[in-house]
Amino acid sequence: MTATHTTHRSTAKQDWAAGTMVFAAVMLMIAGLLDIFRGIMAIAEDDVFVTTRNYVFQFDLTSWGWIHLALGAIGVLVSLGLFRAATWARVSGVAIAGLIIIANFLSLPYYPVWSVVMIAFSGFVIWALCTVRRDDSFEPFESPGRDI
Repeated sequence: MTATHTTHRSTAKQDWAAGTMVFAAVMLMIAGLLDIFRGIMAIAEDDVFVTTRNYVFQFDLTSWGWIHLALGAIGVLVSLGLFRAATWARVSGVAIAGLIIIANFLSLPYYPVWSVVMIAFSGFVIWALCTVRRDDSFEPFESPGRDI
């Protein structure tokens, strides 16, 4: 009876770990794609962005576009690694999500509501990647009975 209970608990931990990792991967991919689109809009100097005067962090809109485009592309690539449950992707995912938060904080005056949304997305990514413990190891996309 005890072995069944332990096996059930271990399976539940693996399901929780796989669920949060997939959640982080999907959220980082969405945040990355949205950052790519935001970068393209800024590079094209779209009229969506607001220009403010006397802001401490004044950058050219085109330079903000390239920053967001690069962070978005890296975020999408890291999210693909998260779907494979790679350790490097977990570490990189936290770092990229942190950089996305910083970039969106610094660009708050140009597009305030969108920046807050992106900060929230990236915060959820960091939470999801940091809640899975090392002992909650899993292989989310392996088929049972297949040896690697």
